[in-house]
Amino acid sequence: MMEIVPAIDMIEGRCVRLSQGDFNKSKEYDASPLEMAKRYEDVGVRRLHLVDLDGARAGIPQNLRNLEQIASATSLEVEWGGGVRSRESIASVLNAGAAGVICGSLALQEPRLFSAFLKEYGEERIILGADISGGKIATKGWLELSSSTIEEVIELFLKDGLKRVICTDISKDGMLQGPAVELYSALMERFPTMHLTASGGVGSMADLENLEAAGVPAAIVGKAIFEERITLKEIERWQLRG
Repeated sequence: MMEIVPAIDMIEGRCVRLSQGDFNKSKEYDASPLEMAKRYEDVGVRRLHLVDLDGARAGIPQNLRNLEQIASATSLEVEWGGGVRSRESIASVLNAGAAGVICGSLALQEPRLFSAFLKEYGEERIILGADISGGKIATKGWLELSSSTIEEVIELFLKDGLKRVICTDISKDGMLQGPAVELYSALMERFPTMHLTASGGVGSMADLENLEAAGVPAAIVGKAIFEERITLKEIERWQLRG
């Protein structure tokens, strides 16, 4: 069964969602990150995708207090993304209670350091975050576009034990118009042992069914939950299938 991973994106400690990665197209929601995390845990969710958008822009984690609250008040396995560009940042995120740390910009800009982190912290705790725009990987909170493709980057780090990859199609993110199923299907065919998490575009349970049919191990769902396109009851039913 494909795992559903709810996402909470944060700006100044509040739940928000962006459209296509544009900070000028953000929408704020009433519930706090901790409140949402508890709701997800109540319906059987095991893993939470927590994104520090302030940290992504600043280059250093900014909302660790939210992580600490969630880690201490729930049993969720939290994966953290945003602002992780140094050994110190990784340590601070793990010490605050994260089970895994997502590295995007760091992997592109300092590949030797990312390789070292994979070996030091292990393949389960260090996750490659690959945010795609026009076939290329974007960095620094999606503000800069690299010349590398996701396939090239995965190949680069396989020898160092890379196992977990989160791939976001920026053009789909927050649009609720369906995920890039063909992209994820192609990645699974090329890297069948990779634990790939698809992100961006999920707007219905049918979208999740399509990703599962493509063999994707996990999928992130964010805005669709906040906009009630996918209900917590539907997520609970999905969890009970397993």
